[in-house]
Parts: sequence; structure tokens; C-alpha cells
Amino acid sequence: MSKLSIFYNSLKYFIIINKRNMTLDTLSALRIKYKEKKEVLLEENINVKEPITLFKEWMESALKTEEILEPNAACLATVNSKGCPSNRFVLLKDVSSDGFTFFTNYGSRKANDIATNPNVAMTLYWCPLRRSVRIEGKAEKIPVADSLKYFHQRPRASQIGALASEQSTRIPSRHHLDVAEQKLKDDLGDDKEVPMPNWGGYLIRPQLIEFWQGQVDRLHDRIVFRRGSDVDKEIDGTLVHKGENGWIYERLAP
Repeated sequence: MSKLSIFYNSLKYFIIINKRNMTLDTLSALRIKYKEKKEVLLEENINVKEPITLFKEWMESALKTEEILEPNAACLATVNSKGCPSNRFVLLKDVSSDGFTFFTNYGSRKANDIATNPNVAMTLYWCPLRRSVRIEGKAEKIPVADSLKYFHQRPRASQIGALASEQSTRIPSRHHLDVAEQKLKDDLGDDKEVPMPNWGGYLIRPQLIEFWQGQVDRLHDRIVFRRGSDVDKEIDGTLVHKGENGWIYERLAP
């Protein structure tokens, strides 16, 4: 199936063809169908009561859903030194027991925000699955060797593009980028190794991970895992439950 076909197939999750003419005036009436009662997210169906395992299961489902073109696209929110938030989409590149890894220019706005305030939030949304995952935690730079290894695994054009662009700095025109890129191509030729710029990975060490699943009656499922100092004191077996690997979990009203 071509990417164009996949794209148009995915539109069926947003538009009911021939049944609704959408305009900005009807934006408030926009609705899509969510999951039925038989597909609710129940705590007893979570086999391992910790969020990294569950996230990997959900990501595997997203990877196998052809309508989702970029299942690892994630919205990353940061806060600067003045307390002003900003967000943007990045690509999630690794998931481990330690957390979630993405890569960026270390001179970018997001990197400057993290340098002054490492608290970040990341959200992934998989519309065809009616699922979303929200992550809160602290971001830290990964080892340079790991960043360098990944950098040189990228397509050569992407490596050169990263070197040509000082992300988030002002530039006079698109032509400025094209000239910088071409100069690097001429200098490096086809064989010289592309030097890694001020660029690398961040690991988000999560403190909270929320799993959201949409339900047709709008009584959506929200299961939240948390960890941190003294969280075990909240466990009561009714509202807050003991999980695995230092996590607790609870259900929130939608």
C-alpha cells in the first residue's frame, strides 16, 4: 500500500465521508468514534504492573498499525527560565528501563530550556488505536559516545543537514540553508566522515506515565503510574496500588 493510500485511509478516523461537511464553523461538533465497552482498559489485564513494559506493548501495536505513519512522533514540552512553556514534535528513538530517548541540536530552544529546567513532558497519540501516552520526568544528556554512534547511523543527508543548520538561530532566507548544505557537500565529498555538530541525545527519566484510551461514551480510561520518594506511603489498595519496580498505579476520572 502506498503512503498516499495509507494517508487517505487514515482520514476516515477524522471525517465521515458524505455525512458531514466540516468547516471552522462546525469545529465544535467534530467527533470520532472511540472504543466500545468491550474494549475497556482494565487494571487486571495489565500483565506486568509497571509502565515501561506496557508502553512497549502499546508501541508494538502502533508500529503494526499501517495507518500510523510515524508511531514514534512525540510532542515534547519544556519550560524556560521564566516559566514560559513551549512544545514541539520530536521522534522517540529508544525506550528502555531507564526511560525515553530523543535527539536534537544542543543549541536549540528545547535544549536551552532543559539546561535551565530539566523537567519535561512528552505525549504520544495514536488516533487509529484511540490511545495516548503522557510522560513526565527529567531530561538529561546521554553519553557523547552514544550520540555519536546514533549520529553516524543516520542517512548521510540527515547528518549534513544537522551540521548545516544551527537550530533555532535566525537565518536570512531558505537560500542561506541551501548554500550552507551545498558547501558541506562539496567539502566532504562522498567519503569523508560528517563531523557531529553540537548535537546529541536526551534521556527522559520518567516519574509519571499515564495511559489513556478513548471510550465511545466519553468515559475514557486513564491509568497512571508514578514513582518517587515516599510514593509507597500513598498505597491503600483501593485508590492507589503497589506496582512493580518501584512504581505505584491508580485510575483517574476522565
